[in-house]
Amino acid sequence: MKHFYFVILLFICTLGFSQDNARSSADIEGFKLYPNPVTQGKVYIETALNAPKKILVFDVLGTQVLETTILGKELNLSNLDKGVYILRVFEKNKVATRKLIVK
Repeated sequence: MKHFYFVILLFICTLGFSQDNARSSADIEGFKLYPNPVTQGKVYIETALNAPKKILVFDVLGTQVLETTILGKELNLSNLDKGVYILRVFEKNKVATRKLIVK
């Protein structure tokens, strides 16, 4: 019976630590990305802080195809070919990663 309680205690501790790690690496608060898929060559990125954001865009092979910093909400993607990309947004000490489709 002691072994059972010990296993339950370990499970609860593990669950608690995993939730703490998830909160510390959480997305940027209030993060919104639209429109997705991109059809007009522009995408809008909104956050709760609306601070300057460093933007990295990668293709599906992991090659960085764009690096820029935006001060507002609008990001121009008209120079990207049609396809699927990974968008990483850095604001203050937070990071958000999303799939981005350009049509």
